[in-house]
Formats: sequence, structure tokens, C-alpha cells
Amino acid sequence: MFAIYNKGGLNFRSTIDNLYSLSNVDSLARARNNVQEGLPKDHSVKNKKRSFKDFLEKDATQAYKEVANIDTKEPIFHISDLMNTDVITLKSNNTIQEAFDIMEEKQIRQIPVLDNETNKIIGMVTHKVLLEYIFNDLEYAEHNAQRTLDILELREVITADPVTDIRRVAKVMVDFSLTAIPVVDKNDNIQGIVSRANILKAIANTPPLQIWG
Repeated sequence: MFAIYNKGGLNFRSTIDNLYSLSNVDSLARARNNVQEGLPKDHSVKNKKRSFKDFLEKDATQAYKEVANIDTKEPIFHISDLMNTDVITLKSNNTIQEAFDIMEEKQIRQIPVLDNETNKIIGMVTHKVLLEYIFNDLEYAEHNAQRTLDILELREVITADPVTDIRRVAKVMVDFSLTAIPVVDKNDNIQGIVSRANILKAIANTPPLQIWG
């Protein structure tokens, strides 16, 4: 299960198939990819009839298991097994300077932003966005650094439910060029965050069939 949050709060919560069908998510993906890297594939369903290629794109691993008559009840990893629960977050009333300093201190390049009143996730702020805002007007750089994060146009953030197949999370991260996905429960509370590094470490240290089989 995946969700999308913005400054208005929860904007979407549904399956991976419905995530790909959203036009606003397609736009988000295009913004995060350039022409050289290649755009994400169009996963939207044009009609009720689905080709074999569409079926494979939906879940190639499951399709293989069914064709090969392999037991599909084999335990799999959920993203909650891999996520980092020690999540660094910011509030919408934190200053741009505070956000920048935390990123420099912790050596990270993006941090989930929570609404100051509801404590619910409303977006992600990146190191690049902070620098662009601060240096957009050098004459007032020091003044702008003291403004709060709620004045920034934060992008919508895609999140995953704790009980989500690691393979689906990995697919979304690749297709939308995400380096990290916050893990948020059904009550909109952030539970952790998973990065590409977390997934790579799991693949490197766990027998492949336990994750991908």
C-alpha cells in the first residue's frame, strides 16, 4: 500500500497499480527524471484488456511463480523489516537555516517535513531546494535563511505502508527515481524511512530467495 501527502495532508492511499495510474504522480516522476535517464514507463491502464507485457510489469515475480507452479505462500520481507526507525524529521515552523544545519551535521540530503500542528507528514525537503532558495537572492540570503519551511513549495511525497512488499517499494523507488521513501501507517503517523542503501544491504546479506523468490 502506498500513499501521497502534501501540504493539505493525505492526498491518496491505495495499491501500487492505482499509484501508477495517477496523472499527478506521472508528473512527479517526470520532474525527477531527465531525458537522458529516461522517463518512467506509462503504467496507466488504457482499457480493460491487458497484454501479457502489462501483466509482467504489474508483478513479474508473481507471474513467474504461477507459471512455474511455485508456492506463492512463501514468506516475504515487508518494508518494516528494513526501515530505519530512527527518523530525523523537521517541522513546518523550523527555519531554512535549521534544516540546512541538520542536513550538514547528519550528512543527509533530504528530510521528511511534518505539519507543526498535526505532526503529520506534508512533504520532503531536500538539500538542493534549500540551497536554491537561500541563494536565489544573494542580497537577502541571510534573511531568507531565517524564514520557515512552510513558505517553500514542497513536492508531494510518496510513502509506503509498513506492511508493503519490499519488491514493490523497490520498484516504485526505481521508477520514480526516489532515493528514500518514508514509511507511514494507516493513521498517517511516520514510522520510519527506507533508503536504497537499506534495500541493497538486505539483498547483499540475505539469501535471494527469501526476498525475491
